[in-house]
Amino acid sequence: MLDFFAIFTKGGIVLWCFQSTTQNFTASVNALIKNVILQERGINTFNDNRLSLQYKLDNEFDLVFIVAYDKILKLSYVDKFLNDIHLEFRDKYKNELARADYFQDYSFSEGFNSTLKKAEKWSKQQEQLPKQMKTFEQSSKSKKTVSSMIERKGEEKNTSQKKKEVNFASEVQTLPDSPKQKLQNGQLDEETLAANRLKFAQKMNKKKQDPKKSPKSPVTEKERAGKKPRIWELSGSNKDLGSLERTTDKPEDMKSHFTPDTEIVGQMKGVIKDLEVESSDEEYIEEEKETNQTSSKGGMFSIFKGLVGSKSLTASDMKPALEKMKDHLIAKNVASDIASKLCDSVANKLEGKVLGTFESIASTVKNTLNDSLVQILSPKRRVDILRDCLEAQRQRRPFVMTFCGVNGVGKSTNLAKICFWLIENNLRVLIAACDTFRAGAVEQLRTHMKHLNALHPPERHNGRTMVQLYEKGYGKDAAGIAMEAIKFARDSSFDVVLVDTAGRMQDNEPLMRSLTKLIKVNEPDLVLFVGEALVGNEAVDQLVKFNQALADYSSNSNPHIIDGIVLTKFDTIDDKVGAAISMTYITGQPIVFVGTGQTYTDLKALNVKAVVHSLMK
Repeated sequence: MLDFFAIFTKGGIVLWCFQSTTQNFTASVNALIKNVILQERGINTFNDNRLSLQYKLDNEFDLVFIVAYDKILKLSYVDKFLNDIHLEFRDKYKNELARADYFQDYSFSEGFNSTLKKAEKWSKQQEQLPKQMKTFEQSSKSKKTVSSMIERKGEEKNTSQKKKEVNFASEVQTLPDSPKQKLQNGQLDEETLAANRLKFAQKMNKKKQDPKKSPKSPVTEKERAGKKPRIWELSGSNKDLGSLERTTDKPEDMKSHFTPDTEIVGQMKGVIKDLEVESSDEEYIEEEKETNQTSSKGGMFSIFKGLVGSKSLTASDMKPALEKMKDHLIAKNVASDIASKLCDSVANKLEGKVLGTFESIASTVKNTLNDSLVQILSPKRRVDILRDCLEAQRQRRPFVMTFCGVNGVGKSTNLAKICFWLIENNLRVLIAACDTFRAGAVEQLRTHMKHLNALHPPERHNGRTMVQLYEKGYGKDAAGIAMEAIKFARDSSFDVVLVDTAGRMQDNEPLMRSLTKLIKVNEPDLVLFVGEALVGNEAVDQLVKFNQALADYSSNSNPHIIDGIVLTKFDTIDDKVGAAISMTYITGQPIVFVGTGQTYTDLKALNVKAVVHSLMK
């Protein structure tokens, strides 16, 4: 039994509505529009409280069909009902919708009831039918050709060959010999092959003229002397290696062994600079020119290849382009489940849309997906940490940030980078060492504290110590240490508290309960999840389970879950930036910081357009 059904325009004008109960469905419908439709998420069923909602888009007339029912009920006919009611409404009011006459009386009760009865009758018939296994002829394997399984080096699969698929049981077709037959079967003619060979020869000559590897230079005296020990930044001189001898007395003050790199001081004032993704626009433009040239040489048939010509797009039309785009996204490290949902959302957005005469399906799908990715990565709320810190300063309280994540992703290192950025903007920071489990975690933070204080000594800040570490050793309750640190920061007039937590796997229930307790007791202003840019499907599992644990193990009616993401090791992935899409798609939260290197200044803000361009090229 359906509880609610509505037909409205994308502008918000309700054309027709059905409601079987007195319940108010406004909040659930608004949640569906906000979290699914506007964010273009390919979710078929959306659950809100006890309701399940499904929708269908009509992109030709900009209509939305929404149905709601109790999620306890398993209604198998809802998808068929939405498709049938969509066609019924379009056929009945086609002229009015074409004129965009939305303010007339749309009396659709009779059509709704008859379509609903047909869908329920169809569902009962399907339940009564015995389930039979598919035969080999009905499976997708039987439709594959022998030639599609053979991979030849340097040969590209042609789309026209995929369309002409033959069963294994059918006769083997002979290959055409004449150029005219090759052109008819979607293959290249002799002129195009000659042009491609000439272009390949030119590229090979250019590579020979500009070799990447330089010739070996003669061995110098310095190289003969042997390899010298590496001098690490911010680690002191190698002349002091004798102090590592255990028999000698250790110096009391570690500052004497630290020679700070003062060149980085002053580079992080103000807002964090955008991330610069190495994307060669010139090469991208040259590739487009080359493809255009080859298509122009391919004869008159290549001009009309891929053109739709004022035709409404269907799912079958978009399927080849979407499959290719899905493989491309997975190759760029986007989680496979997320890539499928992105392609489904693009299909929902484009199905029924009428293309122009000279618009191709591939370019339309690519542009639509590009817009969807930009929308996903763009923050849904204001993210201005400096402004929030100053606001907390006016309220005479510290701004608290908690860092969480799995083991080894770089929580402490990126915490130190964020701490340096805050000091550069004249904010006093207290680091709370709440990782009481990992050996060396407190010592690591103490080393960062000494380095940061050496870069920003008290003399530069009117005698104020800009960074201080609050630690109680190992084996203690992390939530209690964080509470004491926040109280100490309030009494000592610190501006920001950075809470470092222990790394934990998302499946470890005791540690996840401990993290939930820390967040519930201390109520931080910002909970940041630190994740690697190297992961693909694992990022989805980590974020889903972290969010789920923070919600399940908290006794609050409105639990505090992840507010933002810190994406680390971004300089190790080249153009495989798909983890950024996977993480933001799952949580809907923005990527606040991006870690790119080893120094304190290697902290960036996400450049949405640059990341999307790198993902789509």
